[in-house]
Amino acid sequence: MPHLIIEHSNNLPIPAQQLVEAVHLATQSTALFDPTTLKTRTQSTDYYKLAEGKTGFVHIHAHLIEGRSEAQKQLLSNALLEVLQTMFDKNWLLSVHPYDLLPSIYRKN
Repeated sequence: MPHLIIEHSNNLPIPAQQLVEAVHLATQSTALFDPTTLKTRTQSTDYYKLAEGKTGFVHIHAHLIEGRSEAQKQLLSNALLEVLQTMFDKNWLLSVHPYDLLPSIYRKN
């Protein structure tokens, strides 16, 4: 845990795998998680509408097992946003949102 889902417009200026690697490493650098449990993937979006002058977007959904403190979630959000800001110019909409998964209903095999 966590599941990091990188939703992005289909016009990335870099290879999607490079984005996955950077986000994965930024998450690891927080030392909040066992590195063997991190899962990172992308979802490209073909159809979207943005504010005038914006080139594209990247939004990271960080699904976490419930129990992390607000400070820990802020640390993760800041680390992920900072790495995005190094990869994309100011014409890109960049955002991160950690979500709690409830252990009582989350299932995996």
